[in-house]
Parts: sequence; structure tokens; C-alpha cells
Amino acid sequence: MSLGLKGRCPRCGAGSIFSGYLKIAEACPVCKLGFGGHDVGDGPVVPAMLLIGAIVVGLALYVELTWEPALWVHLVMWLPIVVALVLMILPRIKGIAVALQHGYRSTEEEGRIGGH
Repeated sequence: MSLGLKGRCPRCGAGSIFSGYLKIAEACPVCKLGFGGHDVGDGPVVPAMLLIGAIVVGLALYVELTWEPALWVHLVMWLPIVVALVLMILPRIKGIAVALQHGYRSTEEEGRIGGH
């Protein structure tokens, strides 16, 4: 899971699992492990939304009860924070999902029947 958190190949730990910001690579550039079957879909979005929502709602509630700013201040303050948290957290959660798929052999690689 720590390799997935870093976006690294679950087999060798050296290559990247991403070919773009959130696009899963076809294969590891170092050990050539195929990622073709590692489709995590929208699975990482749910934990990201729950985590970011809890952080932002907790902080917004604290700010509201402490200083009572205008509504536009909340919008100006929280929108960039939400965007930054999404950009920071989503690739890490997606990497963890790919690493878990590899670890539990939920995908089959060519020539590796049964994940062995």
C-alpha cells in the first residue's frame, strides 16, 4: 500500500503506475508489469470525497462559529482549498486501489493464470 500511496509499481517499486495525472499506464516502465487490467474506475472518488468533505466541513464550521464571516468569504477561502486537496489526495487513493488490486490478484496478467 505504501508503494501505491507513492504512485509506484507494486512489483518493483521503481516505475510509476501513472502515465498522466490520473491515467494508469499500460505497463511499468522498469519491470514491464502490465496494468491493463487495473481499472479502479470511480472507486477512489468516494473515499476522497468523504475525507475532503470531513476536513473542509470541520474547518468551515470552526471558522463560521469563531469569526462568522460573510458567505462570499467562505467561497473564496474554501474553493481553492478543496481543489488543492482533490489534486493532492485523489492520485494517492487511486494508487492505493491499484496496489490493492495487484496484491489481491483481482486482475489476471497474460501468462499468469491464477495470479501465480
